[in-house]
Amino acid sequence: MIMHINQQTDILAVIDVQNDFLPGGALGVKDGDQIIPVINHLLSHRFQRSFATQDWHPKDHISFACNHPGAKPYDAIELPYGKQTLWPAHAVQNTKGAELSSELQQDCFQKIFRKGWHQDIDSYSAFYENDCKTSTGLINWLQKIGIKRIFFAGLAEDFCVAYSAMDAVNAGFESYIIIDATKPVNLMLSNQISSTEYQKKILLAIGTKYILSDKITVNSLY
Repeated sequence: MIMHINQQTDILAVIDVQNDFLPGGALGVKDGDQIIPVINHLLSHRFQRSFATQDWHPKDHISFACNHPGAKPYDAIELPYGKQTLWPAHAVQNTKGAELSSELQQDCFQKIFRKGWHQDIDSYSAFYENDCKTSTGLINWLQKIGIKRIFFAGLAEDFCVAYSAMDAVNAGFESYIIIDATKPVNLMLSNQISSTEYQKKILLAIGTKYILSDKITVNSLY
């Protein structure tokens, strides 16, 4: 089915397309670089409104395994706000790894929202830190400019993209994930289901839709 977008009330969200999440990065997502041409086409030929997010961690961030003696990457620990997966150090403030990819058409973004910069709270969602109450300011901005639908691209599909899409629905926006503009980490969970499958079930249940980029069009293509 073709999706006709409204260039005033629809927006493209480009989540964490940063050097550390691309192949060769500290937390590189397999084939993550392959989504960049798709995103650039959407930015230049479909969406007039867009924003990006940027993981922006202090070097002593609570989600880094190296900051927990005896812990390994991908271990899970309990923190005051819930279970936390520990990651290799990544997206450290003012490092090359934290920069958005130079291949992205960054001049198209109206705004860049940084997240995860509080030392004691991780942040997957573009909307809130993982305590589910510390806001990034994104909701207020989207409401102010009259956005109704959000189309998500970026990294990683089963973490920051998924949590952002969930929070979008909870905030009253229609939520779409662009299948060929995302890539997952795809961890195997304890119940023998992948993180991608697990998140997709939740997202579909709350009304998030999945769409291919070539099904997105505007009334007058250019």
